[in-house]
Amino acid sequence: MLRPDHPDVGTSLSILALLYKTQGQYAEAEPLFKRALGIQEQALGPDHPHVATSLNNLALLYYAQGQYAEAEPLYKRALVINEQALGPDHPSVAMSLNNIALIYYTQGRY
Repeated sequence: MLRPDHPDVGTSLSILALLYKTQGQYAEAEPLFKRALGIQEQALGPDHPHVATSLNNLALLYYAQGQYAEAEPLYKRALVINEQALGPDHPSVAMSLNNIALIYYTQGRY
């Protein structure tokens, strides 16, 4: 049996939260995304690529709700983690850059 702070628990919570997000059940998704992020940070450290994925997932939820001010710093933190952990040419870095660009575009910050 897994401990409640095991990284796989965080992954499972993220999957459930993504399901809720896809169904438009944002209020149910947010606490799960936050809990998953906390578990990943505690278990793997704040600079692990899985933490960047959790940050990205939570930011996607905020973006879907038009909460750009909440999403942007999460996307930026994910970008920094991905660049440092995976290198500047990794596809995860490109995804992070794209997500930040989408916020800017949506807000007319060309």
